[in-house]
Amino acid sequence: MPAAAMNPQVELNLALILFVPWFSILAWLYWAYPKQPRLAARTLFDSAALLLATLLAGWGMQWSMHNADPNAGAIWKQVLATSVAYGLFLGVMTAALLLRWRLLPRWRAAIAAADA
Repeated sequence: MPAAAMNPQVELNLALILFVPWFSILAWLYWAYPKQPRLAARTLFDSAALLLATLLAGWGMQWSMHNADPNAGAIWKQVLATSVAYGLFLGVMTAALLLRWRLLPRWRAAIAAADA
């Protein structure tokens, strides 16, 4: 009996579907820590970083699925898409984390100035 064919839309987005739980955990950790300072500027920065990471991961996954070598086998598309999406997501989040560390002293100073 032949194996059932996968829905083409699910197959195209399988890499992202499988990584949604892990991306969600990483996004929550990025959002939650450090707990302070929590200014509007930080909320906006963190929201933009998470949105950019998600959009680039989705774009990278789609690009990989359409540009993978068809002669390498069907699984190669998924492996490449997962690798590219994960790399792009982590790359954006790492850059955002490093930039946020540089901005945290300014945000803390802004809170201190507002409290004074």
